Amino acid sequence: MSLMQAQRQGEKYPNSTLLQSSNELGWSTLFADLRSHSRYKGPGAAPPPDAEVGIVVRGSDEGPVTCKVAGSWKSAWPTTGSIWLRPTGVNSDEARIDSANLQVLHLYLPTGVFTGLMDDYNLPAVPGRSIRYSCGVQDGLINQIGLSVLSEMTCATAAGRMLVETSSLLLAARLAHSHSETELIRSPIGSGHRLDGGRLRRVLAYIEEHLAEDITVTDLANVACLSIFHFTRAFASATGVPPHRYVSQRRLESAKAMIATGSPLSEIAFNCQFSSQSSFTRAFRRATGMTPAEYRRTLQ
Repeated sequence: MSLMQAQRQGEKYPNSTLLQSSNELGWSTLFADLRSHSRYKGPGAAPPPDAEVGIVVRGSDEGPVTCKVAGSWKSAWPTTGSIWLRPTGVNSDEARIDSANLQVLHLYLPTGVFTGLMDDYNLPAVPGRSIRYSCGVQDGLINQIGLSVLSEMTCATAAGRMLVETSSLLLAARLAHSHSETELIRSPIGSGHRLDGGRLRRVLAYIEEHLAEDITVTDLANVACLSIFHFTRAFASATGVPPHRYVSQRRLESAKAMIATGSPLSEIAFNCQFSSQSSFTRAFRRATGMTPAEYRRTLQ
């Protein structure tokens, strides 16, 4: 999300405070804002250019959130974990928030992400528009996806962009499958869509050759000659972990080897695709229980 887009989201939610944003993280398949919302009564939010998912991460029982959409009022209590869904281009005429200090994670899913599901679902021409406008729904999978994205915003990992790429695809699939106005047809995984030994070896070799570079799930799916959605499921089935976690584990092992050779920690952080040495330190400590410097001392 560009700075201008982030500013527009602030105008869209005038009685809110931006707490965190994915603006500087380089994500392209999913944009995210964590906002604190205060009581509000006035015009509704402008039509979003992308499908929008709002997940309440800190709720309230002070009062409901009410919106007027196409002349019809919709209301729900903003309990923690409740979800608001807004299709692409749908306007909210009026809005009222009767609770204070709500924290909501807003996820914006570009239309292009849905095209990765064309092989798996009978999607309409503009899939983001087919999502039902919903208030206060419960969906454990969407909530889990949102929390993983929020965690990545808070503490970036070595394969964070891959995680977000996969998360955006899973989110699009969930919206298409469970929250669409149109009945969709899911295609089965045929034998030609499985990750056989030859394809898996090519993918693993590609990962090893490009550990110090920016690897995307799209890159790996292309190496395997599979759609992104099929590849993600097939890789997890073949290795026991999703692509982003496998790459993160391999980068951690690579980092340990570089630490043992005495390479500067800033250089290791860069080679392992971390945005900064501090992000590398936090992720390394979370994975091993010690900082890179402490780990180096254990080798002496």
